[in-house]
Amino acid sequence: MQRIVCHAFGPPDTLTLEDAPWPSPGPGQVCVRIEATGLGFVDGLLIAGKYQIQPPLPYVPGSEFAGTVEALGEGVTDFEVGDRVYGLGQGALAEAALAPEVNLFPLPKGLPFSVGASLPVNTFTALYGFEQCTQLSPGERVLILGGGGGVGTAAIAVAKALGAWVVAGASTDAKAEAARRAGADATVNPRAPSFREDLKAVLQGAPLDVVYDPVGGPFSEPALRSLGPGGRLLVVGFASGTIAKIPLNLTLLKRCSIVGVDWGGAMRADASLNGHLATRCAELLARDALIPAPITARPFEAYVKALEDQLAGTIAGKLVLTRD
Repeated sequence: MQRIVCHAFGPPDTLTLEDAPWPSPGPGQVCVRIEATGLGFVDGLLIAGKYQIQPPLPYVPGSEFAGTVEALGEGVTDFEVGDRVYGLGQGALAEAALAPEVNLFPLPKGLPFSVGASLPVNTFTALYGFEQCTQLSPGERVLILGGGGGVGTAAIAVAKALGAWVVAGASTDAKAEAARRAGADATVNPRAPSFREDLKAVLQGAPLDVVYDPVGGPFSEPALRSLGPGGRLLVVGFASGTIAKIPLNLTLLKRCSIVGVDWGGAMRADASLNGHLATRCAELLARDALIPAPITARPFEAYVKALEDQLAGTIAGKLVLTRD
């Protein structure tokens, strides 16, 4: 099989396409023939060696995928060869990868591989954040920062599925359009000097209840200041590269809270978490409450340009590499 290998941290053009033996699953593992691989901003940072953790070299990037079951390891009971699946497992930028059975899920009926590969990280994080880190209620008003990227569009789709009214922060026309296609009711540009005034205008005097913040940097504090009493700022990540320093007196004066959304840490602490999130995702999809967020699909062979565009911030929606 072919796989993409990172031998030294650097730009995407330092990755190499190599042949490797077909992987053989061990106990509790499943070998999946990969049809689509989802990629996030973090994948580009990992390849560059700029993320807060660094994988041992050499390694095969990518951790979310969709495809068909090729082989089963000892003790696997929930899947059969030929099943259409999606899930999580290291080394997804390859023709095949191994995944633990606990992190593999049936691909909902009618869902293409490309969409399935976009679900695990971003959609699971949004479900965990909105339903477990806070209890998002129908009719609440939500601001989603980074609303035109993969993380943001998935959060928009989930928030709409839960009945929220959503305004997305998007810094370009293309990303604003992606946010609207994901279901956003309104968009604002958080880079504009008039950001808070623009937000007040679209809210029409109503309070902002929740902020979903995967961006950080200079955007977190003005977003928090826009919350009404009882509001919640969900801290999801720091795509801006800067961690905001927020005056804690604001939480007292505004009677609001700051909540960390660490889906990765939660799933490592509870192996059953992703199964519950996948079941919830399937329920919402089955009744058409959850409309999958838009994706940007590129062919597998174009991985260098795709990752370069991801790091440059020009990808709207979720980036997925396909073998279709």
